[in-house]
Amino acid sequence: MFTTDLLVANADRPAAGGATFDRNNPMTGEVATRAAAASVADARAACDAAATAFPAWSALGPGARRKLLNAAADALEARTAEFIALMAAETGATAGWAGFNCMLAANMLREAASMTTQIAGEVIPSDVPGSLAMGHRQPVGVVVGMAPWNAPVILGTRALAMPLACGNTVVMKASELCPGTHRLIGTVLRDAGLPAGAVNVISNAPQDAAAVVEALIAHPAVRRINFTGSSRVGRIIAMKAAEHLKPVLLELGGKAPLVVLDDADLDEAVNAAAFGAFMNQGQICMSTERIVVDEAVADEFVRRFAAKANSLTVGDPREGKAVLGSVVDLSTVERVQAMLEDAIAQGARLVAGGTSDGTLMSAHVLDHVKPGMRIYGEESFGPIVTVVRVRGVDEAVRVANDTEYGLSSAVFGRDVTRALDVARRIESGICHVNGPTVHDEAQMPFGGVKASGYGRFGGKAAIAEFTELRWITVQSGHRHYPF
Repeated sequence: MFTTDLLVANADRPAAGGATFDRNNPMTGEVATRAAAASVADARAACDAAATAFPAWSALGPGARRKLLNAAADALEARTAEFIALMAAETGATAGWAGFNCMLAANMLREAASMTTQIAGEVIPSDVPGSLAMGHRQPVGVVVGMAPWNAPVILGTRALAMPLACGNTVVMKASELCPGTHRLIGTVLRDAGLPAGAVNVISNAPQDAAAVVEALIAHPAVRRINFTGSSRVGRIIAMKAAEHLKPVLLELGGKAPLVVLDDADLDEAVNAAAFGAFMNQGQICMSTERIVVDEAVADEFVRRFAAKANSLTVGDPREGKAVLGSVVDLSTVERVQAMLEDAIAQGARLVAGGTSDGTLMSAHVLDHVKPGMRIYGEESFGPIVTVVRVRGVDEAVRVANDTEYGLSSAVFGRDVTRALDVARRIESGICHVNGPTVHDEAQMPFGGVKASGYGRFGGKAAIAEFTELRWITVQSGHRHYPF
């Protein structure tokens, strides 16, 4: 069993009154982590610590911030084995997925380090004689980051890397499903030498989440909020932030389509669809949830894809042998099973998978899925993917856009010009031609449209999210006034 305290001003602190909560291993039911259960007062104390640290951290030169963030990247990679053990215990993740989390998270820290000298403004021509007008970017203050459990090292690190690079201080609210994993990120940054209060990590019991989040958003020193999670909770976060007129960056749910045109390389499409649908048991915001296939190639695609899905092994993630590990909890199994039964009752055909053992689920594939079935529109967030058959490019685009979500998407076709035209017509923040829907790189502008949220993480795009653009002028010489 892992145990975690709060991290406030670089100190390990118990929650008020010594309160704790348990996160259980999804496979065994045993306690994986006993974590400090922060109160509203603890949340405010973390924000106070970040506010106290802000003047010195924001005044630190870009080279010094870069050096510390690069040191943190090295330290995170060095503790990969600890992250793998924590992710397996708390979320049922495979070693491969946890290792990838650490690799990409370290790259995010290095990318953020490189951005410290790219926070540039501009000189803007002024009509006032002798006026030097500038668009100047500067840190905003305290940033609250809230990250989910499904890619905990990637998304936890993303919640704080660019805010820190831009000169802000951070309070990260850990997910109730992986408090140990998220706390370890804070430990890594502290041990890399970040000053007290630059990064603070709090964890809370599930029943206290609403009060803790409200306290974080309402704190007067907090100037930005970033949240990655469900669209349902994202709406709540946005409304709470709006009450205090505070900007929010939201990266929310998805129902990513992968469009297979009639000239697609089917083997490449099959491999990309399998990776996108079943990596981390389909528990990724970018997961391929809908395969939109032209009827001219649908039969052959489904035959090959079903064979691929049936070949994917399932097993205990701690053994490190299987492609699919455990889903995060039994409610995922129940939700996927309910969607599966609803679709079959309405005429869909199960062509792969269909079995589960506790929280271990095989790769499920449903063919002939149509509107009206729950799984056609609802995000499944599990190891199940649907095949929707269409006729021609226009219907493929219509079906790809027939969703409230708009995060990631993909298009497969040998005629790249035509495929790129389809990509432009798909309503999503991200689209890959002849590549999988699951694809992330630290330097890319990552984010969605519609119910998948707004704002962009990654590279230069994130600078605008975590800085304040100010108009500053310097007047030289005499200025004429009308009176």
